[in-house]
Amino acid sequence: MALTLRSSTSFLSPVDPASKLLHKPADEAPPCCVAAPPAPIRRPRALRASGAAAPAAAAGRAPAEAAATEELLHGGGAGQQHGLPRGGVPVYVMLPLDTVGPGGQLSRQRAVAASLMALRGAGVEGVMVDVWWGLVERDGPGCYDWGAYAELVRMVERAGLRLQAVMSFHQCGGNVGDSCNIPLPPWVLEEMSSNPDIVYTDRSGRRNPEYISLGCDTLPVLKGRTPIQVYADYMRSFRDRFRDYLGNVIAEIQVGMGPCGELRYPSYPEANGTWRFPGIGEFQCYDKYMRASLEAAAVAAGHEEWGRGGPHDAGEYKQMPEDTGFFRRDGTWSTEYGRFFLEWYSGMLLEHGDRVLGAAEAVFGGTGATLSAKVAGIHWHYGTRSHAAELTAGYYNTRGRDGYAPIARMLAKRGAVLNFTCMEMKDEQQPQHASCSPEQLVQQVKAAARSAGVELAGENALERYDEAAFSQVVSTARGAGLAAFTYLRMNKKLFDGDNWRQFVSFVRAMADGGTRPALPRCDTGHSDLYVGFLDGAKERKAPEAEGAATAAAV
Repeated sequence: MALTLRSSTSFLSPVDPASKLLHKPADEAPPCCVAAPPAPIRRPRALRASGAAAPAAAAGRAPAEAAATEELLHGGGAGQQHGLPRGGVPVYVMLPLDTVGPGGQLSRQRAVAASLMALRGAGVEGVMVDVWWGLVERDGPGCYDWGAYAELVRMVERAGLRLQAVMSFHQCGGNVGDSCNIPLPPWVLEEMSSNPDIVYTDRSGRRNPEYISLGCDTLPVLKGRTPIQVYADYMRSFRDRFRDYLGNVIAEIQVGMGPCGELRYPSYPEANGTWRFPGIGEFQCYDKYMRASLEAAAVAAGHEEWGRGGPHDAGEYKQMPEDTGFFRRDGTWSTEYGRFFLEWYSGMLLEHGDRVLGAAEAVFGGTGATLSAKVAGIHWHYGTRSHAAELTAGYYNTRGRDGYAPIARMLAKRGAVLNFTCMEMKDEQQPQHASCSPEQLVQQVKAAARSAGVELAGENALERYDEAAFSQVVSTARGAGLAAFTYLRMNKKLFDGDNWRQFVSFVRAMADGGTRPALPRCDTGHSDLYVGFLDGAKERKAPEAEGAATAAAV
């Protein structure tokens, strides 16, 4: 379905003489090596005012016309507030994974611009975008191309929204919901070819190219730099390029720390049918760097024999806990050896998270942007004693041990928000044989965050448009005191009539603290922008106006 938004003025204004994004200093070198970093984007320092429209001057239109357009989009006196909602939870929306495509170009610009305006009209606080390492630094070490993201920042600002920027140091492709393929930078792939041990490896020797193994965090395996140095240089370049937008338009920096941007091991990869729900997954500790660390830890523990590899009885990706010696009810996981291995495996993940967030804190501290980190909602087998799927992912969480408290404390140390998934799921909706309990899991993470004094934010794990899912998120948000919620994801289905009405009602419920009013088919007082609302409103308010902004399917 196409989304068509008609207005008396273009949302795009592709040529903006006042924009520093389009007119760089004459002496600014094109994107290349880090020795001469690009000049920062300049903008006024003032924070975006609550409820303010995109600047009329920047849009190139008269103030009266801008006011009319603002009235059309925001209900003219309906009291819709932006910034922090009234006693509620701000809602963000994830942009498509390929918003910046494989060639480093901004995709579907007219569709994105029109969609941003519709989201603003619905009361959404902002959007989230993956800032792909594989695209920005594709031309060589230290060669950063921020051009497409600079244009996106301009579009977000003009729409009166805010941005959550994800430092995506992982590849796109091979996981749930991945709709495109964006690998790591070509020069990193070259390093992988010459040294395959820099990526995660399972017991059978299968390599996973999604993310650099944390086992080599502090080793100069990337053209003379360590992975942590590479991540820090990338974030520093982003900060310098967008310095004047941080803390206002760019409200949050989510720091990727593993596959899908989550702090975890790639224990359940869907690519090539390797894993299938509700399989237990596999430990990812067989590259030479992880093995060396395990050997050293075993020697330190006085059990050299424990360092010869991971558990031999942990099964395979698609198996169930009771099919293995390690994860069954009274399996090896509960022995002295099992506790040693799981403490080492989860501890390595915690140290990795602390290193990456420490680098991010050093880069973004004082900019006004919030730091956050994403933790996966691995809810299957939560009802068993061993919590097998969580263990293989690196979360040492069992019936007798809280694996999320240490993560929350680490995030609190770095001043980062804990972003957790599966907020839309209910226990009763899950298959019984998988022993799922997303609701109990969310409650546990909520308690861990509260105890550590860290803010909690949320996402939905799967694409959902139904009232039951939205109601569950509202209920969870009300009980958890979420700092923000990010909805997955903006696409053409979201703007379908019924889906859009449900979504607008959901956004309003989050802002109003949990009440979900029903929406009429044409909510002219607020934000029902689907199926010709703006067309009709334009004809009523400005019959002489011409021009249209038409977005094809997002």
